[in-house]
Amino acid sequence: MGTRRAVLGGIGAGLAASALPAWAQGRRKLGYAIVGLGNYATNQIMPRIKDCEFAELRALVSGTPAKLEQFGGQYGIPKTHRYSYQDYDRIRDNPDIDLVYVVLPNSMHAEYSIRASQAGKHVLCEKPMAVSAAECEAMIAAARKANRKLMIGYRCHFEPYNLHAVDLVKSGFVGRPTLITAEHGFYAQAGQWRLSRPFSGGGSLMDIGIYSLNAARYLAGEEPVQISAMESTDKRDPRFETVEDRIDWQMRFPSGLIANCVSSYSSGHNAYRVTGTKGWVGMEPATPYEGHKMWTRANGQTSAVELLPPAKNQFVGQLDHLAESVLTGMPLRASGEEGLRDMRLIEAIYRSAREGRAITLA
Repeated sequence: MGTRRAVLGGIGAGLAASALPAWAQGRRKLGYAIVGLGNYATNQIMPRIKDCEFAELRALVSGTPAKLEQFGGQYGIPKTHRYSYQDYDRIRDNPDIDLVYVVLPNSMHAEYSIRASQAGKHVLCEKPMAVSAAECEAMIAAARKANRKLMIGYRCHFEPYNLHAVDLVKSGFVGRPTLITAEHGFYAQAGQWRLSRPFSGGGSLMDIGIYSLNAARYLAGEEPVQISAMESTDKRDPRFETVEDRIDWQMRFPSGLIANCVSSYSSGHNAYRVTGTKGWVGMEPATPYEGHKMWTRANGQTSAVELLPPAKNQFVGQLDHLAESVLTGMPLRASGEEGLRDMRLIEAIYRSAREGRAITLA
């Protein structure tokens, strides 16, 4: 098995190293308020904002005073820029806050994103965008009415290996794509908010399964026309009193391409492969925070692919993208409409599993 090194190109070229553009020189960075100080926000998002070209951390929002004190002190956030959920709407009066990143349980996404838009702030909201398509539509409408940006936290849209996989498929490396497999899952420990439907809106599909769904879509480069799904949940397991464990689903695309997807809370998966008439591109792990591994196969040869380190990792790229879009007017790579498309498909997957039949999509 060979190994080849590759530089970033095509869709991933925007993450390559570059000097600070002339329009940004001498301009103040835009300020983020982080809403929700859970593990993901404090261990993945906040430590990386310092590496952004166009944004910096300016405010914190939490329902836990001890967290505001701890992280406010750690990041030098003045007390005037620390908010509770009760006084959240006061961000309207703080000109240091330009951008709001909503990192809350799924059921809170819509409310806090809409309130941020109404306060005149641009919004980055974690995925899944909300717990229903109707909520997604309300978020989009609120941002549009306020003339503010709304972006969804699809970090893999800024991750070099995932972008390279998309480039390879688009370039014809695998020939005509015929099959995608996408599998995501982990063993969910009891006692987490993600296992409570009032907070999560659903089980593994609303959490880890969205990676399989979104990856199948960006690898296919087209939207599915039919979905067939099957749920497998052991209701004797107290973890699954209100949410599903595993869902397997199949999507058919206009070209004839088929995607077989897995979402699980009882087994570990993090992989995908695109197979075509000439070869395949695969990743395992495909969508982790770090440590991505890619292989390709063509002409009877399987090769490992190693990309040169990017100037910005996926977290920094995502955080900076919203700020740069606000400053320049460039289109968002992961807009609210992208989140809405996934949520409509999630609803179709649940419906297919519930009704035991294929769902044809409009």
